[in-house]
Amino acid sequence: MFTPFRNSGLRGQDSANHETTISIPRRFLTGVKTFFFLVLAAGPLLRAETSVYIGISPDKSPQESLFLSAFVPSSSGVKTAETALKMRDAVRQDLMYSRYFDLKEEPLEPLTLKADKEALSRFSSLSRYLVRAEISLPEENYFSLKGQIYDLESRKKIFERSYQGKASVLRKAAHLFSDDITLKITGKKGIAHTRIAFANNSTGSKEIYIADYDGENLTCLTDDRTISLLPRWSNDSSRIYYTTYRRRNPDIFEIDLRKGKISPFTMFQGLNIPGGFSPDGLDFVMTLSKGEDPNIYVMNVTTRQIKKLLTRFGVSSSPTYSPDGREIAFISDLSGNPQLYVYSLDSGKKRKLTRLNWADSPNWSPSGQWIVFSGRENRKEKMNIFLVDPTGSQIKRLTRNEGDNEDPSFSPDGRFIVFTSTRRGKREIFVMDYDGSSPHPLVEDLKGRSYTPAWSQ
Repeated sequence: MFTPFRNSGLRGQDSANHETTISIPRRFLTGVKTFFFLVLAAGPLLRAETSVYIGISPDKSPQESLFLSAFVPSSSGVKTAETALKMRDAVRQDLMYSRYFDLKEEPLEPLTLKADKEALSRFSSLSRYLVRAEISLPEENYFSLKGQIYDLESRKKIFERSYQGKASVLRKAAHLFSDDITLKITGKKGIAHTRIAFANNSTGSKEIYIADYDGENLTCLTDDRTISLLPRWSNDSSRIYYTTYRRRNPDIFEIDLRKGKISPFTMFQGLNIPGGFSPDGLDFVMTLSKGEDPNIYVMNVTTRQIKKLLTRFGVSSSPTYSPDGREIAFISDLSGNPQLYVYSLDSGKKRKLTRLNWADSPNWSPSGQWIVFSGRENRKEKMNIFLVDPTGSQIKRLTRNEGDNEDPSFSPDGRFIVFTSTRRGKREIFVMDYDGSSPHPLVEDLKGRSYTPAWSQ
């Protein structure tokens, strides 16, 4: 069932004061004692029991040394202390997943509750940066997180931001803090706030679902009770476009996640299959048949005018924009079996990138260096995931002998790929590093079969 999505109410504030260190006021000591009791009870959790998949990092730059301190409950009570532990564990998972940091921890060290001169001096021998936070529950079902980063070489606070909202968005706040940490220290955008959309048939019909990038907060968005597939995100990740047979034709519908509304987007006769938006958001590329063979069309979002890109080029489908918006990768059976091609929007010229037995479902990397796609080298093989560069001179195989692997989609930082796989029997959503290492299921024990994932921005 589609549940209306409203503005979460999650708010953030930056502090302009980067110089003042923080000590724990006396009135918080009762909460601190409760916090330490819960730390002792949850010792194994804080030490290293969280399941995090570590593989070969595509980024060869050295990891930044980071000490993850305690998240301090700023008031008494078990609930506040439990909230602090939950949010710290979410941030810990995010930072470990990112592979950017060499994480240091001493959860039972009393100084982790402080950020005074003694604490900063102690931690400077262990790490370059210190991350800490204060947690409060100002009213029922609301929270506040004040996150901080210290440069331990200079002993100065270099970042502070507050995140407030309803208890239902606790994990979202933790993800945002994690991404702020990543951006502040590495200069790179994190992906902890991102989500993955996909189709699943556990209800008896294929419906559209979303989950956080780590598989949490699984939500069913549609109740079409028919075939719904191929979700694609808007550039700001506030809307999802997908193909549905809810009106007995494969139309494209729009899910507005902010307003909680689902409405028709294109309803041409025959196939309507979303490809995605141009980088500037002005055009939308898609596959339409309009009573003929499927072909690639571009629609101006403002005027709703459509333009057919190809003539006498066989059955063509699965378009995806290059990051600079100047080219579109797509699939065509012009030479027989489906192969991967690139179309230049400037010149109208086309070039063939693959010569396999089969190619399907291309998706361009955010850097523009690679196009990921599914395919097979010969008829006897199952489908696998490949990378090809935009010239077609390099092809790298990422999966082998592990069932059918299809429908790949890059993460917005280009370091991970989400795809479907039958390696455990039924079709499931998996995530792996962009070099093919560390494959793991997105959601464990999800009923039914899952299809056509897409990663948000």
